[in-house]
Amino acid sequence: MSVSVEMSVPDGFDIVKEGQASILHLKDANDVFYNKAQVVNRDLSVVALRVFQQVRAEEVAAEAGKRQRHRKGPHPALLAYPDLAHRLGLMPPSEAPVLQGEGGTEEVKVDAGAGAEVAPTPANREESPAVAAPLKILEGLAASGLRALRYAKEVPDVGIVVANDCDAAAVEAIRKNVQHNGEGARVWPMEADARVLMLQTEKVFDVVDLDPYGSPAMFLDSALQSVSDGGLLCCTATDMAVLCGNNKEACWQKYGCFPLRAKACHEMALRILLASIEQHANRYKRHIVPLLSVSVDFYVRVFVRVYTAPEQAKWSATKLSYCYQCVGCESLHTQALARACPTRDKKGVRFMPGLAPSVEAKCGQCGWDFNMGGPFWMAPLHDQDFTKRLLGSLEADKDRYGGYGKVHGLLTAVGEELNDVPLFMTIHSMSATLKCTPPPANLFRSALINAGYRASTAHCNPLAMKTNAPMDVMWDIMRCWVKEHPVKNIDKKTPGGVILSKEPKLQANFARSTKALSQAQLNKVARFPQNPEENWGPKARATGKTKRPIEDHDIEVQGSSKLIKN
Repeated sequence: MSVSVEMSVPDGFDIVKEGQASILHLKDANDVFYNKAQVVNRDLSVVALRVFQQVRAEEVAAEAGKRQRHRKGPHPALLAYPDLAHRLGLMPPSEAPVLQGEGGTEEVKVDAGAGAEVAPTPANREESPAVAAPLKILEGLAASGLRALRYAKEVPDVGIVVANDCDAAAVEAIRKNVQHNGEGARVWPMEADARVLMLQTEKVFDVVDLDPYGSPAMFLDSALQSVSDGGLLCCTATDMAVLCGNNKEACWQKYGCFPLRAKACHEMALRILLASIEQHANRYKRHIVPLLSVSVDFYVRVFVRVYTAPEQAKWSATKLSYCYQCVGCESLHTQALARACPTRDKKGVRFMPGLAPSVEAKCGQCGWDFNMGGPFWMAPLHDQDFTKRLLGSLEADKDRYGGYGKVHGLLTAVGEELNDVPLFMTIHSMSATLKCTPPPANLFRSALINAGYRASTAHCNPLAMKTNAPMDVMWDIMRCWVKEHPVKNIDKKTPGGVILSKEPKLQANFARSTKALSQAQLNKVARFPQNPEENWGPKARATGKTKRPIEDHDIEVQGSSKLIKN
């Protein structure tokens, strides 16, 4: 429980309130990064952690009585911070510096300013195999500390939130904000290189949150070592120009994937990030299970659970695919990287290269060449049961979240999209190829459903047509539409002209289907609300503070020039 601390607002500062936390923000300055538009990101993260804690508690109760895995001791470099190591449960209580609190309870020294509350150590908590231990959370790039404070205040049963940043100005701001909120017992300000800190805390944190300015690529390897088995990795990427194919060589360097320029580029960005996370995890015999993957405004955000399971990690190659994109009509086709085949005795599986090619040398629709990109993550982006629980938790506490409207619309759209169908086409891009008037989305979905296929929109594009129908069927429906709504003067040598020169093999039925409308549309729930303000987007990078000189008590890790200091 937090302690309310009465503080006068220093000159030149404003109080920014979000959720149950508030921070001191310097007026007309950008020394510590804060972006109001990221309220959607933070609201979504809070509700995700609340549901994750519920799921985790249920799993612990179900696993009661089973053998518990022994946790490793702390990394030697972390012994420089015995109080933190003790709070993380990595050091015996007898070796940690303690104070004697009221009633003889053991308490940890925390230098978080006046008014800071002191929390009991793990030694005093009555452990039970059927009760989940309090969450240990690491926010590797905390900036003002607002997200860490919201986790401490709004997520039940949080043990400690390490709010880390490598910039001295940011850490100073975190300390002030922790003191301002009276959360000194649970929010631990720390100045360190996030990569080094995560390497020092192998499988320690139940939740690792990365929200960098730009690409998270340099943090992924160490983050996947820091998160505990079954823990949650929350990761944001804002370098959308790279992920969406504007800078292809940079995407290859950072994520190990060659992107494609397509209308589904924002979903591709999610699949590139997930593929990169999975491949980093595989190096340590781990694999990921995505709970939620979303594209919002100017960034993508994924929530994945990380498991150590060598046998499951072997399946990772079967979850990746390359993608062919027609240069003329933009048709998309996937090519699996690997496949699982039964062994000769039918008692196991072996993994073989994917069967190729999945397309002819020229596009079967327009006759143009293909570009190829990848590898992309082609397994589901979300856990639909988890998404339903997120929506229920959000609706139960709607007054808690400032970005409720947008988060609710986002989760509603996620819950309705086809989770087992990767990528999509848009009706407008197909219509532009044929130089025709676009058919209404509900009519096009009705034609797909009447032909025996499934169809939905996508949360990242309201014009998306996500379907399990092959490209031949989609173009046949467009041919039938053009027969009813003829086009004029189309060059027969263009991709659209070649497509229309062929007779459709499928006669589309445009009779309206009740399944073409989603439940949200029937209930008039907004899935794609407008941004609440103008200039609702990215901000300039924080200016920070001049780097401090190296001091004698800095810790150098394995000869690296990256230093850490509490």
